[in-house]
Amino acid sequence: MSPKRKRRSSLGALVFLVLLAVGGYLAWQRYAGFADAPLAGVSRGESINVVAGDSLSRVVERLRAAGVATGNVAEWQLLARQLGAAGRIQVGEYALEPGTTPRDLLLRMREGKVVQHRFTIVEGWNLRELRAALATAQPLAHKADALDDAALMRALNHGGEHPEGRFLPETYVYTRGDSDLDVLRRAYDGMEKALDAAWAARAADLPLHSKYEALILASLVEKETGAADERPQVAGVFLRRLQLGMRLQTDPTVIYGMGTRYAGNIHKADLLADNPYNTYTRAGLPPTPIAMPGHASLQAATHPAPGDALYFVAVGDGSGRHVFTRSLAEHAAAVQAYLQRYRRQQGAR
Repeated sequence: MSPKRKRRSSLGALVFLVLLAVGGYLAWQRYAGFADAPLAGVSRGESINVVAGDSLSRVVERLRAAGVATGNVAEWQLLARQLGAAGRIQVGEYALEPGTTPRDLLLRMREGKVVQHRFTIVEGWNLRELRAALATAQPLAHKADALDDAALMRALNHGGEHPEGRFLPETYVYTRGDSDLDVLRRAYDGMEKALDAAWAARAADLPLHSKYEALILASLVEKETGAADERPQVAGVFLRRLQLGMRLQTDPTVIYGMGTRYAGNIHKADLLADNPYNTYTRAGLPPTPIAMPGHASLQAATHPAPGDALYFVAVGDGSGRHVFTRSLAEHAAAVQAYLQRYRRQQGAR
């Protein structure tokens, strides 16, 4: 080969290598841009659900069907191999927020960082209120709706127990696919642990015969006051009345016994209507809790404040606090003060 022909051949090879390098660089730039560019077409609050058996191609198809600009499937597969996510995408629901990149999404899918939802059981809710809130919680799967109370407790492996008061007020985190029964199992276990701890460390000489009685008392305390520092005082009043054989005469038990008939007011006829929950007509604790007590009420029931008060009535100033008194005469005076304050407030409206 002549020197001239050799030069042309070398130049051609050089041009080919340059073009190959440029093409490779442009392809890499395109791939890098794909990996770290925010996905187009994503709206706030969106998510994608990966189910068992889904391939990466199927996930990309589902994204595309949701209106997300996905690019080339081959780019997703290459990125998945680079990130160690190929064949390791975990089942679950993943958030799609504006700004999410393919790299972000694949890393979360590899690590199983799924969307976490929250459900809160509020202190003082009764079972009817808890069931109503669970029935509207999304995306929680609803399995308890068709179960009556007895069937519900059997489904939770606690057949024969009354469900009222058994679920600890807390915020519970769950993921798509979990059911209301899953949340209730955790809430039941939480209450058992909290009640066991409070009962084990209880004050000496409590007139309570079991931790279940402590749970009942805690539910009364929970419904009587929202002021945390008053709860031990309320518990002390109830326990002293139990020791003396006095009826508890607490309105929340009457309200609970009325059930759905309660429309916001208690009348004299309601106080006289006998049922197992009317502590004006029956001595001792009611047969079951009347609400879900929180930690503070459990502690108050097992660690009551010392004192000699046997009565309490609301101050009536909107604070939710109470006046505690020792004698019936003092209590009557406190009730009169409450009524006068209430009438002044009504007259000012």
